Amino acid sequence: MTSSYLDILEDSLKKKKTVLESIEKYNLSQSELLKDESFDMEQFDALVDKKDACIEELEKLDEGFETVYEQIKNELDRDRNQYADQIKRLQELISQVTEKSVSIQAQEARNKDMVSAHFKREREAFVQLFEFLNADVFFVHKSIKLLHIKTFVFQQFAL
Repeated sequence: MTSSYLDILEDSLKKKKTVLESIEKYNLSQSELLKDESFDMEQFDALVDKKDACIEELEKLDEGFETVYEQIKNELDRDRNQYADQIKRLQELISQVTEKSVSIQAQEARNKDMVSAHFKREREAFVQLFEFLNADVFFVHKSIKLLHIKTFVFQQFAL
């Protein structure tokens, strides 16, 4: 019975690895979008949604793994030698999953920096546009005022 539970744990770790690989792929896609001058926010948001779905899947897999592990933990401690091969496979998978998780955290940090830089550039461009528009409005306002003065002066001398 414990052997079949170990198989379930192994399957769970394999699925987790696959889900993490999907997240890596989505992170790379986000990185490419952020490098592109014509940044597409809708595509970026779609990738965020896909990653959110993956994270939900990871949480379910983790919960299931913990539940199964708790059921067989004591027996594994008693008969460790009997399950040595399966335990070794699980340890290898856990190592691979951990490496992927660390890699993803690094990708996420790089993407976060690129997102911050992108929005900083967008904000600066908006501020420049706002300043330009304010200057234009100021110029138009001065021009209208000057036009009113000229009109007034012209009307005074036309009488």
